[in-house]
Amino acid sequence: MCKYKILFVCWGNICRSPMAEFIMKDMVKRRGIEDLFLIESAAHTSEEIGNPVYPPARRELEKHGISCAGKRARKMVKADYEKYDMIIGMEALNIRYMLQILGGDPEKKVCRLLDFTDKSRDIDDPWYTGEFALTYAEIEEGCNALLQRLIKGK
Repeated sequence: MCKYKILFVCWGNICRSPMAEFIMKDMVKRRGIEDLFLIESAAHTSEEIGNPVYPPARRELEKHGISCAGKRARKMVKADYEKYDMIIGMEALNIRYMLQILGGDPEKKVCRLLDFTDKSRDIDDPWYTGEFALTYAEIEEGCNALLQRLIKGK
């Protein structure tokens, strides 16, 4: 039975959000609780739709033994608000576009990934920074904090 439905969102769904999707999937699988989760990712723009995970992001995941094989970028749609319990962006800019697509957030499902940590902040887009290892570390930090919160039931 799926207890938690999470959608990670970034600009194009080829770097940060698929990294978050597959890092989180790996975390719950290692704990043997993957059946409790539906974890996916999407973009708030259309420009990368259908494209695979960006090669440097894919390589960074592979360094940590995580595969993202078969993942293709998709665009978030308004109906995602009803499907998911949490819709998590990587930065404030993502949140603004996400809220436009969703038409608001009356149930308070939308937030940034690092809002779950002690140091709330944006995750910079590695497409521009080239810092894929840093992006991985920040996403891992956020996913760990999110998972701990869900496990504790807060």
